Amino acid sequence: MTLSRSLAAATLAAAIATPALADEQKVYVNPFMGFQWFDDERDLSETATFGVGLEYRFLPRWSVEGVFSRGDADRQHVPGDSDFDDYRLDGLYYLNDPDEDWNPYLATGAGHTEFDDLGGGVDGETRLNLGGGIRYNVNDVVSLRGDVREFYSLDKEHFDTLATVGISFAFGFGGSEPEPAMPQDADDDGVNDERDQCPNTPAGAQVNANGCEMDSDNDGVADSRDACPNTPAGAEVNSRGCEMDSDGDGVVNSKDQCPGTSAGAEVDDRGCEGVTEEVETFTLEIQFPLNSDDIGDRYDSELRHVADFLKEHPETSVEVAGHTDSTGKAEYNQTLSQRRAESVAQRLTDRLGVASDRVSATGYGETQPVADNSTDAGRADNRRVEARIQLER
Repeated sequence: MTLSRSLAAATLAAAIATPALADEQKVYVNPFMGFQWFDDERDLSETATFGVGLEYRFLPRWSVEGVFSRGDADRQHVPGDSDFDDYRLDGLYYLNDPDEDWNPYLATGAGHTEFDDLGGGVDGETRLNLGGGIRYNVNDVVSLRGDVREFYSLDKEHFDTLATVGISFAFGFGGSEPEPAMPQDADDDGVNDERDQCPNTPAGAQVNANGCEMDSDNDGVADSRDACPNTPAGAEVNSRGCEMDSDGDGVVNSKDQCPGTSAGAEVDDRGCEGVTEEVETFTLEIQFPLNSDDIGDRYDSELRHVADFLKEHPETSVEVAGHTDSTGKAEYNQTLSQRRAESVAQRLTDRLGVASDRVSATGYGETQPVADNSTDAGRADNRRVEARIQLER
């Protein structure tokens, strides 16, 4: 058996004996060309070489390669030249994984080189090599490779250097499509962990597509903890999902027309102490310029209905209540609604002759919506001024 066949057989045996520890092994066919510099004592000039390697990458960072190369070097001191054939088996260790673009590696190996002598015979010697290179993956099949090796002849004690560049063609085998991982659902709410924005929901809780508990009335309290479902849109609620009653008079804030009543006071269904009774509420169709409380005289005819009612009922008084939608900051909306209520109240007293002691102005900002602030129509309904007529008992 020739040495070249022995190297090929050894490469094949290594491939068969290597356990399939990688998801996918690769075989590279590595044609190359290079330039070889010989030890000065060889009496050979530097020369071009050509060859091919068959590389088996049996682990992500380990491979074995059988290489054959050939060249024709001129003699330096006598006429003539010398053909030479090189057979070797190398081991390579890559510093990166196969799927990375750049794959530098270290290499070492041994082989047999045959030089033609001047007498027409063949002079063979065993050479060891050490070096490294880099592979650049153009795509999954094609890559470029550069390699530098230093050779040492055990028989001649000569040092030779070889630099090569080449193109490689990869063939993968042995891999299999991984089984898709089953989606995890740690809290068992039917929404897998990758999409679950509310992990650790209580067992049995009804959740939405994001894995968060349902909040049917959109008050910020999940249905499983909401003791007061179906609260009005925009109403301020406590941790149980029930509307707030800041003054503790039994009338929730959204319906309390007399906030801040004294503790223990008896109030009516409007949250007011039993000294007044609402007769009628006028919603005034007044439009203010943007961020303005200027009313002018455009709405005097509408305000006159209020003034006339007060004149017909001299025992009554009026609260001008200003309201806004939820657009903007709540603090600003509160201030703006107060200014607008005061502007309407001043118009009633200064221009329409209503006694100032019968008129009060209160800005409620965005705290008493009558419609859904999430729609244009709802916000328009919430931007209103009301004249609340009260009758003294």
